Amino acid sequence: MLNFKSILITGGTGSFGKKFTEMILKEYPEVKRIVIFSRDELKQSEIKMKYPESEYPQLRFFIGDVRDRERLKRACENVDVIIHAAAMKQVDTAEYNPTECIRTNIDGAENVIHGALENNVKIVVALSTDKACAPINLYGATKLVSDKLFAAANNIKGSRNLRFSVVRYGNVMGSRGSVIPFFLNKRKEGVLPITHREMTRFNISLEEGVRLVFFAIENALGGEIFVPKIPSYKIEDVAKAIGPECELKDVGIRPGEKLHEEMITETDSLNTIEFGNYYAILPAVSFSHTKEDFMKHYNATEVPFGFKYNSGTNIKWESVETLRIKIKELVDKTFIPA
Repeated sequence: MLNFKSILITGGTGSFGKKFTEMILKEYPEVKRIVIFSRDELKQSEIKMKYPESEYPQLRFFIGDVRDRERLKRACENVDVIIHAAAMKQVDTAEYNPTECIRTNIDGAENVIHGALENNVKIVVALSTDKACAPINLYGATKLVSDKLFAAANNIKGSRNLRFSVVRYGNVMGSRGSVIPFFLNKRKEGVLPITHREMTRFNISLEEGVRLVFFAIENALGGEIFVPKIPSYKIEDVAKAIGPECELKDVGIRPGEKLHEEMITETDSLNTIEFGNYYAILPAVSFSHTKEDFMKHYNATEVPFGFKYNSGTNIKWESVETLRIKIKELVDKTFIPA
C-alpha cells in the first residue's frame, strides 16, 4: 500500500507522527520517502538520531509551519500521501489564544488542502478528535471546521485522482499532555486530582490510531469521517490503576471540558454507516458518491435511528485491571516514567 510512495506527515514530530513513522518503516520497508514536517527543530534532531541517514535514507526533515501556505506547498511537491497530524490541541491554551488556534487548526487545514490540490497528491487523511463532535470549546470547534473543510475538498478536486478523508478518535494512551503521563508523574506526591468521579473518555492506543489511518489510506472513497469502535474508561479508574495507594482529590471540571465525550451525535447518525470495527460519518454534500455507493463499497449497514456514540453510554469498557495492564505495557515500551 505505501511501498514506493512518498508520504508527508504534518506535525510529524508529535506522538502520532513518531509512531506512524516507526510503523511505516517496519511494515513498508520499500517506502520511497517520508517527509517529517514540523516547526520543532529539536524534536526533528531527536528523530534523526534515532533514524540515522546512513540506515534510513528515505527519511526527510522539513522545518515549516502549516500556517505558512507557500512553505507547505513546497513540502507537498512529489508527495503521494499526506497525513495531516499538525494541530494546536491543548484546550486551555486554545481558549486563551483563540486566534493562534484558528490559524493553526483552520487556516492550516486549508493550506494542506491547497498544497494537495496544486501538487498532484493522491490521498489526504486528516486527524480529528472526539472534541470536534458537538464542540463546547474552541479547540473542538476549530477541528470541526477542519473536518468540514477536508470533507468538502472532495467537491473541488475537479478531475484530479485525489481523495480527502478524516479519522476521528478519542484519548490516545500516553500521548503528550494526556492524563496517563500526568497521573504517572503526580502519583509520587500521593494525591491524584480528579476532575469528576463520573467523567469518561474514549480510549485508543497509538498503534490502533495508526491502523485506522492505514485503513483510511487504503479504503476511503472521499469525504468520510472514520470512527473506530473503541472502549471507554472512567477517569477515576485510570487514577486507581496508576495510584491505588493515592488519595483521589476532586478538583472540578475545567473550562471547556465535557463530562462525557461524543464521536457521533444523534443527528450525525442519520448519515452514519457501520462496518466491521468502524463507523463512517458520510459527507453532507458529495458530488462523487451517493450513500448507496458508500454502503456498497464497505458492505455496510445504516446505524439505527437515534443512535449516538458517547463515552458515557458506550458498550465497551476498560476496567481498573485492564487499564493497569495496558499502562504497564505502555511504560515498558516507551520513555514515559513509571
